[in-house]
Amino acid sequence: MMKRALISAYNKDHIEKLAKVLVNNEYEILSTGNTAKYLEEHGIKVIKVEEITEFPEILDGRVKTLHPKIHGGILSRNTEKDKKTLEKLNIKKIDFVYVNLYPFEEKLNENLELKELIEFIDIGGPTLIRAAAKNFENTIILVDPDDIDLIIEKINNFDFETKLYLAAKAFNFTAYYDSVISSYFNKLINKEFPEYMALPLKKRNELRYGENPHQKAVYYENALEKGLFKDFEQLNGKELSYNNFKDIDMAWKVVNEFDEKVCCAVKHQTPCGVAVGRDNLEAYKKAYECDPISIFGGIVAFNHKVTAETAKEMKKIFLEVIIAPEFEEEAIEILRKKKNLRIIKAKTNPSQKLEYSSVDGGILVQERDLKLFESLKIVTNGPVAEYLIEDMIFAFKVVKHAKSNAIVVSNGKMAKGIGSGQPNRIWAAIDALDRAKDGVVLASDAFFPFDDVVRKAGKYNIKAIIQPGGSIRDEDSINAANELGISMIFTNMRHFKH
Repeated sequence: MMKRALISAYNKDHIEKLAKVLVNNEYEILSTGNTAKYLEEHGIKVIKVEEITEFPEILDGRVKTLHPKIHGGILSRNTEKDKKTLEKLNIKKIDFVYVNLYPFEEKLNENLELKELIEFIDIGGPTLIRAAAKNFENTIILVDPDDIDLIIEKINNFDFETKLYLAAKAFNFTAYYDSVISSYFNKLINKEFPEYMALPLKKRNELRYGENPHQKAVYYENALEKGLFKDFEQLNGKELSYNNFKDIDMAWKVVNEFDEKVCCAVKHQTPCGVAVGRDNLEAYKKAYECDPISIFGGIVAFNHKVTAETAKEMKKIFLEVIIAPEFEEEAIEILRKKKNLRIIKAKTNPSQKLEYSSVDGGILVQERDLKLFESLKIVTNGPVAEYLIEDMIFAFKVVKHAKSNAIVVSNGKMAKGIGSGQPNRIWAAIDALDRAKDGVVLASDAFFPFDDVVRKAGKYNIKAIIQPGGSIRDEDSINAANELGISMIFTNMRHFKH
């Protein structure tokens, strides 16, 4: 007895291959509009949907498969009751469905008017897919051309596991398709936190492992977000690891805080050296000098072109990744001599607006920390030298990206001491001050609950402190600063990063 397959595809790649295999295995092909025309042009006999439904396509093709004679054939089960129903209504079982959808996601990049874009929201296609996937034990559903070889292999023996695999992929696909549309509509109405959030995530590549070798990991790409990892170019080295992704993300966000030429070194998701320089080489050397131990095996980022001279200097130590918007050709050749060194050319500035963090049972979503300060208010006696204010702003930009509790000690726009991730602020201050030795300014990501940090800073000859303010004991810190001759500025904005 002949079986029946329904093929309806906007993207017609490989469908003639699939159709021929089906025909050779005693399937008759049911199809729609342009798909039917395409198959006929390739010598494949087709039954058009309107011949079955006895109803023409209407509304410019918006309605063609939404009919009981189609969905009854897809949704019928292998039971006597369903068989009798089909026989009574003259409906033939549809055993196989292949559908791909109007390319809404691709059309988003064509700057179409909303009225035009809406026409690429597929209705009948997702309905066919979901119907077949629901009835997966009786109707084979295919949505991914990459699975055509699997279909060919199993054509006469679709086991339960294969059917379930194809159905799961089908539901994943329609969920993704709808999430792209819903996310786009939420953007139109500026709805960052909708009641029901569906993220349009597509698997870009599997990673070797997660944070540790025993953990599996995958990188999923957000269809509607721009950003570094959407279109970066890897010029050399091994594939990126899970930890590389996170460290690169951190380093790239740090250097993009600055208009000046800056270099940032990151180790284990924490800046370990950040510095501004007159040129590429000076910025790198100063960042290296901040912490020549931690930078080993780390990630180095620049917000400007990497020169051959700088490449020669970086080649002296082991680095995992170097990222920059541009590289001199000679610099690439020098760095490629280290075959495992990952060289990343960044093409997009950070543009992510929301951050997602998993917790057991769900995810937390927040706006990205994009602001730096509300205002700069001098709270101690006397004026503050301009060079100290510039250095404080530099340090505050860096402390924004260090883990709380975070303290950054700087001298000449060089983060010479970074204390981060400590359970109390004085420990972070001691770490940063002791590492810096000759720091001039100190930045804190949050206010001082006590005056202990100010007094510790005084012992290291710190000249100025920048902090958010807001403690009920701010006066204690202000008085200690005046007593020690330290200038202090409040920003009225904290930067916790957990």
